[in-house]
Amino acid sequence: MPDTRPPAKSIVLRGIPASPGIGIGKAFVFKEEALSYVFRALARDEVRKEIVRFRQAVSRTRTEILQSRDKVLKVLGKSHAALIDVHLLILEDALFSKDIEKKITQELMNAEAALVAVLDSIGRTFSKLGDEYFRQRKDDIMDVGKLVMRHLLGQKSVTLSNLSERAVIVAHDLSPSETLSMREDLTEGFATDIGGRTSHAAILAQGLEIPAVVGLKDVTAHVATGDLVVVDGNEGLVIINPTMAVLENYRKAREIQIAESRELEKLKDLPAQTQDGHRVVLASNIEAPEEVKTALGHGAEGIGLYRTEFLYLNRHRPPTEEEHFENYRTVARQMLPYPVIIRTMDIGGDKLLPLGVSGFDDEPNPFLGLRGIRLCLRYQDLFKLQLRAILRASVEGKLKIMYPMITSLEELREANRILEEVKRDLSAKGVAFDKGLEVGVMIETPSAAMISDLLAQEADFLSLGTNDLIQYTVAVDRVNENVASLYNPLHLAVLRLIARVIEAAHQAGKWVGMCGEMAGDPTVTKILLGLGLDEFSVAASAIPKIKLLLRGASYERAQKLAQAVLQSKDQESLLKRLSTFKG
Repeated sequence: MPDTRPPAKSIVLRGIPASPGIGIGKAFVFKEEALSYVFRALARDEVRKEIVRFRQAVSRTRTEILQSRDKVLKVLGKSHAALIDVHLLILEDALFSKDIEKKITQELMNAEAALVAVLDSIGRTFSKLGDEYFRQRKDDIMDVGKLVMRHLLGQKSVTLSNLSERAVIVAHDLSPSETLSMREDLTEGFATDIGGRTSHAAILAQGLEIPAVVGLKDVTAHVATGDLVVVDGNEGLVIINPTMAVLENYRKAREIQIAESRELEKLKDLPAQTQDGHRVVLASNIEAPEEVKTALGHGAEGIGLYRTEFLYLNRHRPPTEEEHFENYRTVARQMLPYPVIIRTMDIGGDKLLPLGVSGFDDEPNPFLGLRGIRLCLRYQDLFKLQLRAILRASVEGKLKIMYPMITSLEELREANRILEEVKRDLSAKGVAFDKGLEVGVMIETPSAAMISDLLAQEADFLSLGTNDLIQYTVAVDRVNENVASLYNPLHLAVLRLIARVIEAAHQAGKWVGMCGEMAGDPTVTKILLGLGLDEFSVAASAIPKIKLLLRGASYERAQKLAQAVLQSKDQESLLKRLSTFKG
């Protein structure tokens, strides 16, 4: 990389931070070749041959997807391989192939034209659905369609595996197969026009530990191959042709991060304890059993949030009780002697449609609709199935149950009534379970925070789900790039609600944790410590950094900071107090 000032004008673009870290290198602008086809009318006697050609393309696509899945499985584990399973499910969906073959047969069009017609129809249907989940499913279907089209046309898939030198990948978007074709040893980072924190490319980048920024809107319009680019995956910035001063600052920052990472790993076996002896629990959030090893490797003292949603996604039927049981038993055993908090299914009604659950037709606004505990109480058979599996697995380790999206005391009582019913049924059948299993509540709505004193009387613990608590408190869609800047963990209303919840729990003699992204945000660690948070549950990779901050802090000083922050009159005075705090 040359050390001379680039002649081109420096440009700074802001997007969505998708994978942390700093990448510096020459840009490689990845532009997929357009797939052009010719419409051809078929003679009736050509139909059978054309269907065979289409099925051969599907078969080759399946082989290609399976090869991608094998790579994910080896590099990232089973939970990430589920992303590729989505593509297999689409490819093997009878309706997908049936509609295309129907067009070939009835409308006498060649396979390429039939494929495009079906994809256009699907695209129009999904565009009418505003939910993020369905938007991503549309992208998945289109990606599979592209793979099939390439095989129909006899074109090789464009990949990033041919890079010969280190580079920052810049693209409009990257499909899972394209992301997986990256050579990790040569990829400094990547930046895309579209995408979000939960897009396949973002999730895979995190697993591969490649710095990434997505949702930049028009980064491809500003970058040419060979331009010097900085990808700041921590702040969501991309700097094109940086000045020498900016470039040097980022080089130093990257060196510091690498050195810090090595030092932080030395903290693995040390307690999360302040300099004046105050002890907290530092746990990890996980989505699948394969992540337990990483959590323990970073020094987790438990699982503060086991998201069970992955069991329900990317499939055509709900998971069985045995599937639930095997997952929970595996995690319980691996985490001993530490506890594991299993959150019951926190999916929205929109996710029921792909699962084939009857009695549900539409969900116009999933964020404010049938989700979390509401869905569990509506579909009690699904809820009881999961509770039975958790209870059965509870004898294998230290499991706890946590209900999501509780908004009233009545919901907690009804959920507990169902739990007691399941316990009685298991006891009658002679099935063993932990009779002292703790049951907690997620506080992720303002209504739950305001009645946290009442909830704390009947729950064994409270856990702050700040991702949604912030979203609902400040009325900001956290995945909407138009208002993303308003999603603020340091909003006074948010901090006051958190303080209220912690105080309510402690007055009831209960402990309180936090499992939202805010728990892993270093800028608020000392405030949360000072407010009396008992447990920080964060992404495994964030554990060392948060532990370093906690071990370097004074609990007494942190309490003073928290009180000073709560007494702030506006955002400016709050930030000033935070920036001038020492200790």
